[in-house]
Amino acid sequence: MSTVKAWTVSLPPKMIKETEKIAKEGNLSKSDVVREALGQFLETHQWKKLQQEAAQKAREFSFVSEEEVERTVHESRK
Repeated sequence: MSTVKAWTVSLPPKMIKETEKIAKEGNLSKSDVVREALGQFLETHQWKKLQQEAAQKAREFSFVSEEEVERTVHESRK
């Protein structure tokens, strides 16, 4: 089984041109540039999701500050 799978995506011409420029400057393939960009996007998306979940839990526990969260976490680790 292959470790990569090809996709076809549609991009605006300006984005294609910039991607090709970055790839050439960095001696990278266009796939490398897109893979890195998508990886960063997915990491940011996951981080935002975790922040939203944490904010929801904070509301459920009626926390009003980060200090309260830290104190509660510290106390629960004792």
